Amino acid sequence: MTSLPLALACIWLGMVVAISIEAPLKFRAPGITLPLGLGIGRLVFRALNAAEIVLATATAVTFALAPRPLAATLLFITLAVTLAAQVLILRPRLEVRAQLIIDGAAPPESRTHLVYIALEGLKVLMLTSFGIILMFGA
Repeated sequence: MTSLPLALACIWLGMVVAISIEAPLKFRAPGITLPLGLGIGRLVFRALNAAEIVLATATAVTFALAPRPLAATLLFITLAVTLAAQVLILRPRLEVRAQLIIDGAAPPESRTHLVYIALEGLKVLMLTSFGIILMFGA
């Protein structure tokens, strides 16, 4: 049965899309300064990543309990590696940079944020494909 991993994938996809839309919009709100927006963003992305880890873990359990299509398994592994890279490598670097800005410093240019955004876009595509594979058993 693929209904539980499909539901988990849809929830995960919805969360990533919603936060990805919210992230740049908060900086347009009246009274939101760059340091304040960065502080909010840090909290939001910590919460998102924690929820993603729970969803990925639950999905892994469903895969352990019942065989899934090979394409879905490979895509899930790629999703898990992508999430791990974001949480363990990119987000800590972004947090340090954000803290420097919040503290009034001007950190050197960095492409880390662009890499994180690219991986978010890739996750959206992977989660969409993952859901389609689970739905239609490709």
